[in-house]
Amino acid sequence: MVLKLHNFFRSSTSTRLRAALNLKGLAYDYVPYVLRRGDTRKPEYLAMNPQGLVPVLEREGGSYLTQSLAIIEWLEETHPTPALLPTDPDGRARVRALAYMIACEIHPLNNLRVLGYLADRFGASEDGQKEWFTHWVATTFDALETMLACHPRTGAFCHGDVPGLADICLYAQVWNNQRFGIATSAWPTIQRIFARIDTIPAFSNAAPPRQPDAA
Repeated sequence: MVLKLHNFFRSSTSTRLRAALNLKGLAYDYVPYVLRRGDTRKPEYLAMNPQGLVPVLEREGGSYLTQSLAIIEWLEETHPTPALLPTDPDGRARVRALAYMIACEIHPLNNLRVLGYLADRFGASEDGQKEWFTHWVATTFDALETMLACHPRTGAFCHGDVPGLADICLYAQVWNNQRFGIATSAWPTIQRIFARIDTIPAFSNAAPPRQPDAA
């Protein structure tokens, strides 16, 4: 199976999918785009994804998958080993809840489209955008820290001692936070887990600075 990953190095959703593909041991052709240049608003890209968002996973034969979490679920179903979700229903619900806190509560409020709208429509300065970004990260990370620190099933990673979906989302978000100078020191459990994740090549090779378009 030949896969093409249409993505942007700094995009946290792209980082998620790169990490998932790496964990699954799946090779892919890397196709970069520059969001601020409007690459994903061109007709040829909109033909793949009418939303004009990254990432897009192109499969052999010219079919396309969109939305990082949906693609990761597809990977989990089509390439179940290694698993990104626990086998038990309670564990799966917990991992999804942790992942969705980041993917559904932080990212929709802090992505490039939102920050750009704040600047264009409401005149938000760079400092104002940073304040907005930091507020919504802290709102969720404060709760996430408590949920991780106090739960008996938190291990070396968000859930147990094997990295999974929640770790994928956490890893990508912490990298995104670094763009705005948000340190993880206020959240020691998150800081510990991120440091452990970053030692795993499947994750570290997915990090934004290591992508071919990062230069």
